[in-house]
Amino acid sequence: MSSKLLILFYGLLVTVDCTSVVVGRIHDVQKVYETEYEAYSVPFFKRSQEVSIEYPVGDQKIKGIAIIDLLNSQAEPSITSGGIGFGFAKIKLKSERGSGYKFRLEVYA
Repeated sequence: MSSKLLILFYGLLVTVDCTSVVVGRIHDVQKVYETEYEAYSVPFFKRSQEVSIEYPVGDQKIKGIAIIDLLNSQAEPSITSGGIGFGFAKIKLKSERGSGYKFRLEVYA
């Protein structure tokens, strides 16, 4: 039992340490949404963007979300509301100060 918790904690720690976010199931499920978001750098400023995704197909819910940092930067993606088990998700993308970002957003159901 404790080894399972240790593996789970290690997995969460690795996910938090990198700048990409993967939540839920992304294998053996259908990809229903994919797009890229990009913001160019502005000296001394952080770039940020709020993204809203709705998946209103019947009673299906979101099973997985992947926010992949394509630049391997120190940008900060986060899921602010909704997500797994919901029909919507709100995602915040924020760059490092003085840098831009480029993310690929994938939603699975």
